[in-house]
Amino acid sequence: MSGGDTRAASARPGMAAAHGPVAPSSPEQNGAVPSEATKRDQNLKRGNWGNQIEFVLTSVGYAVGLGAFMFPYFIMLIFCGIPLFFMELSFGQFASQGCLGVWRISPMFKGVGYGMMVVSTYIGIYYNVVICIAFYYFFSSMTHVLPWAYCNNPWNTRDCAGVLDASNLTNGSRPAAPSNNLSQLFNHTLQRTSPSEEYWRLYVLKLSDDIGNFGEVRLPLLGCLGVSWVVVFLCLIRGVKSSGKVVYFTATFPYVVLTILFVRGVTLEGAFTGIMYYVTPQWDKILEAKVWGDAASQIFYSLGCAWGGLITMASYNKFHNNCYRDSVIISITNCATSVYAGFVIFSILGFMANHLGVDVSRVADHGPGLAFVAYPEALTLLPISPLWSLLFFFMLILLGLGTQFCLLETLVTAIVDEVGNEWILQKKTYVTLAVAVAGFLLGIPLTSQAGIYWLLLMDNYAASFSLVVISCIMCVSIMYIYGHRSYFQDIQMMLGFPPPLFFQICWRFVSPAIIFFILVFTVIQYRPITYNHYQYPGWAVAIGFLMALSSVLCIPFYALFQLCRTEGDTLLQRLKNATKPSRDWGPALLEHRTGRYAPTIAPSPEDGFEVQPLHPDKAQIPIVGSNGSSRLQDSRI
Repeated sequence: MSGGDTRAASARPGMAAAHGPVAPSSPEQNGAVPSEATKRDQNLKRGNWGNQIEFVLTSVGYAVGLGAFMFPYFIMLIFCGIPLFFMELSFGQFASQGCLGVWRISPMFKGVGYGMMVVSTYIGIYYNVVICIAFYYFFSSMTHVLPWAYCNNPWNTRDCAGVLDASNLTNGSRPAAPSNNLSQLFNHTLQRTSPSEEYWRLYVLKLSDDIGNFGEVRLPLLGCLGVSWVVVFLCLIRGVKSSGKVVYFTATFPYVVLTILFVRGVTLEGAFTGIMYYVTPQWDKILEAKVWGDAASQIFYSLGCAWGGLITMASYNKFHNNCYRDSVIISITNCATSVYAGFVIFSILGFMANHLGVDVSRVADHGPGLAFVAYPEALTLLPISPLWSLLFFFMLILLGLGTQFCLLETLVTAIVDEVGNEWILQKKTYVTLAVAVAGFLLGIPLTSQAGIYWLLLMDNYAASFSLVVISCIMCVSIMYIYGHRSYFQDIQMMLGFPPPLFFQICWRFVSPAIIFFILVFTVIQYRPITYNHYQYPGWAVAIGFLMALSSVLCIPFYALFQLCRTEGDTLLQRLKNATKPSRDWGPALLEHRTGRYAPTIAPSPEDGFEVQPLHPDKAQIPIVGSNGSSRLQDSRI
């Protein structure tokens, strides 16, 4: 690891220079290029973001997660992450459609959109379970002594060895002095467990011994799952109109918490040791393929590419919004946040390692173990530890909700856009409710005693190599089937300038090569899934592969379906007709359909285009559309 975060900071000015500096947008322009001078909803039928800040904050909340590499991380960010991010944003914004509707560009590849929906469904199911566990820890922190601080609880075993001296129980959260006996106990990790680990495994999860042994549903977790789904639904009750307001808090407050925890962490003894462990490069491994593969995978998954969420969020942008600028800002913000969070985490872990007299590597963990075992245990060493615990888990909840908003909106938007009639537009709230209820019901098995096994199975397989395949096919279909020249012209029509040469090269050559590298690396590096010392049985691994294939198989199955229904005398003619853009591909609003998209005849209502009235102030009858926005009765021809 290295202190390469300055490389990302310098990436944006260099890229912006490709077509000149981007001037700050005025309130009247609302984040758009100069040709867009109005702030009202452009797409009266679907609605738009209230302003561009809402889109940026929502996308930041969607992408931001914890964890980062350094030098390889930023190289992959520049050559793969930002270009793919820009491609998906421009794709959704140009067509003003979700992950299904955008494939009017090449109907044969609409299975890519269905694959994105399947992936978002899987992730949405288990992601909210992670949020519900964070809710559980948040509520459990509302006490004067954290329940995972000591080994004197009914669920603790004889092997429990806490980092706090039992005599401090009456003092609440005051940190204990280092103990040689505790250090010796900690070194015998094969025989001893921490109170935070036993709280997680024996009390919160009541973990069963096998993935097939569901046991009982943990009612406290089930209740928290219900709470998290209710919160998500209420925030999306009016689509992007309501979630766009919520993200002002959910996307910004985590930075406040991170800063508070950072200031507290760096003032602790041993914090510098933890930070040095985090940033010290291991140059002997810099040439290993695994390091670069891991960095590429982390960039790919942390930015949320191929989930469908980026396309969906961008579809609510105004047509001339500068999504190029947004993609650079959001991508760098995401990665900078990951690096910043690393400093926060390892400063506390360094303090814990110093307290125990062991190396930082002995207290560091990954996955659920970091969020719900290692870090909570480190927090018990701080004065007023319940306060820091409340802040930490509240931050995790907000970070999770930001992603969950976009996952749910991706599914709802795809359904509503695909049906597309007035009835479902007016009943979008009920569609959101139905998807939320379905997500809650499907998440119930993950709150059982075997739930963590299934959660990790879904995380490892449902959103793994399938994302790489989906992204690779999307990139190839746009650049080589639809044609890179046509797509560059579309972007110039939308933004007022073509994509910079750097992005053109990345889209056509570099990014697909990196995606292919990630795919090969994923296959070569494959190891059967384990959880601690538990080895998953063969039938569970088979279910995992079926989940991964379920999204990928949407692509060839739909392609065959489209070929069968496409007109043509020969297979080659059918293939040509199935891959060429449909008649209604292009900008959603007639006022933006210029040049090669200009209609030669007056459009009919069945074409799906919406025409803005010349004098909207003179219209008589408002009609409520999707997202609660109003449109006018004479606004369609």
